[in-house]
Order: sequence, then C-alpha cells, then structure tokens
Amino acid sequence: MLHNLAHIELNATDLAWDTVARFTALAHIELNAIDLAWDTVARFSSLRLPPAFYEDFARVADDESRHFAWCAQRLAELGCSYGDMVAHDLLWAGAQSSAGDLGARLAIVPMSQEARGLDAGRRLVERLKGAGDPRTASIVAAIAEEERAHVAVGVVWFGRLCSAQGVAPPEAFRAWLAALAPELLKGPFNHEERQQGPFNHEERQQVSKLET
Repeated sequence: MLHNLAHIELNATDLAWDTVARFTALAHIELNAIDLAWDTVARFSSLRLPPAFYEDFARVADDESRHFAWCAQRLAELGCSYGDMVAHDLLWAGAQSSAGDLGARLAIVPMSQEARGLDAGRRLVERLKGAGDPRTASIVAAIAEEERAHVAVGVVWFGRLCSAQGVAPPEAFRAWLAALAPELLKGPFNHEERQQGPFNHEERQQVSKLET
C-alpha cells in the first residue's frame, strides 16, 4: 500500500534508522521510475513518435533498473529489504495526472520529478557522509549523476513537442505544472545542479528557473 508523502515520518534522531528510511525512499523512487519510463513508452505508442523517443525512454528504464539494483543490494547490506517500510504515492500521482497528454507527462515526470533528484542529491550525499556512511553516499552520488540525462530526455522531447504545436516551452511547462502539479513549482531548487545537464542555453534556462 502506498501512502501520502505528508503522512510518512522520518526519525532524524536515529541516524541508522534515518539512513535506511531515506535510502528505502530512494529505492522506491527508482522502482517507480522503471515503471514510469515503460508506461511512457506503452501509453504513447499510438502517437507513432520518432523511434528515438521510445529508445530514449527504454534507456531511462534500463538506467533506473540498475539504480534500483544498487539500492536493493545496499539495503540488504544494511539489514533490510525494499518493502520493509512504507512508501509514498507521489510518483504514481504524477503518472495518473499526466496519463492523458504527452506534454503533461514530460513536464511532470522527467522535467520535474526527476529533476527533484538533482535538487536533493547533493544534500543527501553530504548527510550520509556526515553520518559516516560513504558507501551509501557514493551510490546516491552515482544515481544523481545519471539523472541529469533523464531530465534532459524530458526537456528535449518537450521542446520538440512544443515546437510541433507552435507553443513556447517555458509557458507550456509552467501551465502544465500549475494545472496538474503546482507543488512542483515550489523550491528549494539546486540551480547549480540543474544547469549541469546536457542542455542548450534555452533548455538550461527552462529547467533551472522554475519559481513562480
């Protein structure tokens, strides 16, 4: 059973428990990301988009499966398994709200939810190092590094979609988030990390300047 994120509590006073809880949450994100990538391939297959679109999201799914395997292995080393703790429904809420439109899916999932990993990755790495867990920190850092390319996949295809529809990407992006996921327009954002992705100037501005 998935729970509303607001109803899940972390215990910051117990560092060992807190590390396992946060890493379980990351494993949950990676597992959901596998399903979301394949859902994007299947759900929008009827649009007959260029083959490169489906290939890009298949590669994202492959990356996410590797990330989940890293998380599952580390959780086993820490003495637990994925599923031992409650998990949130945030990603599937985004999947459901964006199921009817490709623009919405790209804006909400890779361009926003995946980008949250860029916002939080460095903070989590430093937290884990401070707690004396460099191994878990190195896994988080490796995952965050690869998430940049996933955000870029969303940005590039969203830009192409907007061009085909004759709309401006920044305005369309904000409109989708305001309508379906306004919480994703709120920071804090790590602009430095967001600007490290493989974007051109316009795309970099789009993904890094989100505050309303």
